[in-house]
Amino acid sequence: MSENFDVIVIGAGPAGYVAAIRAAQLNQKVAIIDKQWLGGVCLNVGCIPSKSLLKNAEVAHTLRERGKDFGFSFDNLKLDYGAAVKRSRQNSDRLVKGIGFLMKKNNITVFTGTAKLSDADSSTLLKTVSVTNKDGDPIILIGKNIIIASGASAAVPPAWKVDGEKILTYWEAILQTTLPKSVVIIGSGAIGVEFATIWSSYGVDVTIVEMLPRIVPLEDEEISKELEKEFKKRKIKILTAHKVESLEATAVGVQVKVSAEGKETILEADQALAAIGFRPNSKRLGLEEVGVQINERGFVEINEKMQTNVPGIWAIGDVTGKLMLAHVGSAMGMICAEHIAGKESAAMDYEMTPRATYCQPQIASFGLTEAQAKERGYAVKVGRFPFQANGKALGMGDYGGFVKIVVDETYGEILGASMIGPEVTELLPELTLARMAELTSHEIARNIHAHPTLSEALMEAAHAATGQAIHT
Repeated sequence: MSENFDVIVIGAGPAGYVAAIRAAQLNQKVAIIDKQWLGGVCLNVGCIPSKSLLKNAEVAHTLRERGKDFGFSFDNLKLDYGAAVKRSRQNSDRLVKGIGFLMKKNNITVFTGTAKLSDADSSTLLKTVSVTNKDGDPIILIGKNIIIASGASAAVPPAWKVDGEKILTYWEAILQTTLPKSVVIIGSGAIGVEFATIWSSYGVDVTIVEMLPRIVPLEDEEISKELEKEFKKRKIKILTAHKVESLEATAVGVQVKVSAEGKETILEADQALAAIGFRPNSKRLGLEEVGVQINERGFVEINEKMQTNVPGIWAIGDVTGKLMLAHVGSAMGMICAEHIAGKESAAMDYEMTPRATYCQPQIASFGLTEAQAKERGYAVKVGRFPFQANGKALGMGDYGGFVKIVVDETYGEILGASMIGPEVTELLPELTLARMAELTSHEIARNIHAHPTLSEALMEAAHAATGQAIHT
């Protein structure tokens, strides 16, 4: 027995569920399949619970380290990390239930189980997807269009034996209710620096190991330097340009052998977090069997419409490797659903998409860094403004960092921005909207910003980029 659909979505994360909702809005009969849960990694064990933990960490850091600044003290401060995890799970569960409601509201049929493409009939243009539920019972779905939104998983070398107790990925780390006394974090991307923030705020002895010459290596060099400075204030130890030679569990914790310039060092800790990147969930879906092109790294190849090389099979989100961020997957899902329905849609500009890292201080960026802009031959003008000169930041007691806007000197075109400081992830939309609307740094500078606000730092940096700095 089988059921027919216009669109079948494999994967219910931010890419998949958004694609399903948009397709349903466009009068498509939609099914969505996930092997475990609605909301995917992001809502369940990623973006959402981690932000709850980061807020608890911010409070913990203030209570432990900033009492003198704010005029309070404690004789016997107790911090319950288990309560923080409980709150993060409650927030996650609330949003996951919300996704379930949206599926019902939009008449989307939800299947829980393992999906596999078993046919791609070129004569009928229909595709068959078999879904195996937890009891091993098969369900057959027939679809005109299949959207692959299966996401990605933590990339861990085979020699690193993840046990969930001493050697962890983000998954185990975000769910554990007790804290280690010491931890080695391997990798300084978003996951690495966010967990460094969380754990160090509770007094955990944190060491970050990064193979490249600087932490958050994909960001502007000035951002890396500023974050390293702020992390060292938090007593986080940082080993850049260090390669991990081995990682092993011991009777009491972990042993990490690292090397730099021919010298080996042994690091010992209670736990180690592997945060070196992600690999696509493209295997065991039957993609290669039906002819879908997958590159050497396992990512599904797509065009600007999110189409694969096989008609009627589409791919969005992390499984494509374009830019592995939840909001990117959601935007791809919208575009994909609209093209399936024959509607006009926007084009993705991955380079100009906002990027956000929620460590303390936060990092936010989009577009080109100063170095990248110069490499491409632009005559570059840079506008900077420090949060130390921002009244709102001073009032918050959180004034490290700066805003840096990169513009084309000739026309004032905004080429990119890099920010580090308080709540900078909330400041990005003004800049990305300006870029999309083809506004220049002049319009940002002359747009009146409320005082005192953190957003004034954008205005001040834009003034600086036009050569008319006001407060610096």
